[in-house]
Amino acid sequence: MKTLILHGWGGSDEPHWQAELAAKIAKNYGTVSFPLLDNCHFPSKNRWVKQVKIILEEFKPDTVVCHSLANTLWFWLCQDEIFETTGQIKRLFMVSPPSLTTKEDTIKTFFPCLLPQKLYADRVEMIVSDNDPYIEITEAKAISKKYNIPLHIIKNAGHINVDSGYGKWKFIENLVIG
Repeated sequence: MKTLILHGWGGSDEPHWQAELAAKIAKNYGTVSFPLLDNCHFPSKNRWVKQVKIILEEFKPDTVVCHSLANTLWFWLCQDEIFETTGQIKRLFMVSPPSLTTKEDTIKTFFPCLLPQKLYADRVEMIVSDNDPYIEITEAKAISKKYNIPLHIIKNAGHINVDSGYGKWKFIENLVIG
């Protein structure tokens, strides 16, 4: 398995669960790409789309793990023609996607975002918290319903990041690594 881990706004360096997951995959001789996306504190949708398209073409992942803004990035990629040449991936894990109508000024180039027709993955799972400040649970449920994908709702997990206590995270490790 080749796993691509895509961080959100500001990155996901150690001790974030994405950094821990990348390390765990590598320690078990797995193939992982965990790139620092361009100017992560002041991201541009167009730059991130361009950068990840190159990664998808060259790395050819089987599995993609998105956190936060990376989910919105994935939605934009799904509206591009990239998957016509790369084909779809086997597994997509969407963790803490922000609202499609987020109004945060620093990341305004990503919003508003329409849901794509297709997510270009054979299997998709979405994981959210019931008290995420960036998305209402009703919107998360509507997204999972549109794509008919499993939705895991974690109680009181905030944005499922370091600030809400998510460094090493067995649940995601078990889903991704098995």
